[in-house]
Amino acid sequence: MNAKVVGILVVLLVVLGGAALLAQREDSDRRPQNAAALGQLLLKDLKAADIARIRITEPKSVLTVERKDDAWVIVEREGFPADVAKVREFVIKLVGLKVAQTEPVGEKDRARLDLDPSTATQVEFAGADGKALATVLVGKKLFRTEPENPQKALGDGRFVMLPGDDKSVLMVSDPLPQATAKTSEWVDKRSFQIEKVKTLEVRYPEGESWRLERAGENAPWKLAELKPGEQVDTSKANAATYTLGLLDLADVAPKGLSPEATGLDKPIRLRASTFGGQSYAVRIGKPEGDNHYVMLESGGAEKDKLFLQRVLLVPKSRLEDTLKKRSELVEKRQPEKK
Repeated sequence: MNAKVVGILVVLLVVLGGAALLAQREDSDRRPQNAAALGQLLLKDLKAADIARIRITEPKSVLTVERKDDAWVIVEREGFPADVAKVREFVIKLVGLKVAQTEPVGEKDRARLDLDPSTATQVEFAGADGKALATVLVGKKLFRTEPENPQKALGDGRFVMLPGDDKSVLMVSDPLPQATAKTSEWVDKRSFQIEKVKTLEVRYPEGESWRLERAGENAPWKLAELKPGEQVDTSKANAATYTLGLLDLADVAPKGLSPEATGLDKPIRLRASTFGGQSYAVRIGKPEGDNHYVMLESGGAEKDKLFLQRVLLVPKSRLEDTLKKRSELVEKRQPEKK
């Protein structure tokens, strides 16, 4: 190999080496400055045992869940119980949540991802002494493929941001559906339930009413004031009374709603007694979406005191069999053919 060829190879090596170094630098420049955060805990110093309060602030609503003894309650619902399992799941999830990806962002990006202070959902954790433990801003849901309805779709992850760093958006692989100030997503769904019904009377605001009763738990139902040619539809009578033992809650209404707003000023009135010796007086108001406004006016067992005089939201599906009109509870006999 002569000196000329050797010189050419040396020049090529220098050029190729420089190109490789340049490519490496460009790749480094494209990577976010906080790439070291990938795979790290989102809230590094947060410990589940230290958390005594969760406060979620949305642009138009606030929800505060506090630990009280061994339970959790919703402050904005006058201490009504929260679903302990949901609270525990949310805490464990946030404590163990890791950063999946991170990217630099500007002001327009923050607005687009709902991470601007005016649009973001802020989740704050505090200890029993009220001292702040951690805060995270939660933005839009993240999708691998565009869904038909982004509002209803669960999502594959979430865009989040940590206070003090508005230049970086973080992505986590959990859609965090519980990061909401909707009380319906946090409230304990257990309700008062009327079991082993002995008598049931339903009176509508326009004056129509009916009354079912039976002598024993296995005895047939009797409908008051049966007319000639009528007989009780046993299956519908059973459904009207049995479903009262399956009541659950959709939500608890905020304090201060007027009786006119809920329809509890002119309600359907329900009175029931049980073979266990309990008596119930219930008012059923207007429908609200898929639910009815309901108030346990009086009676019930000891465990039912929590629900007394509160405005509750009960799914329509739990009440539709009970709210049938009298004509739907009877079956007319067909005249005998001669």
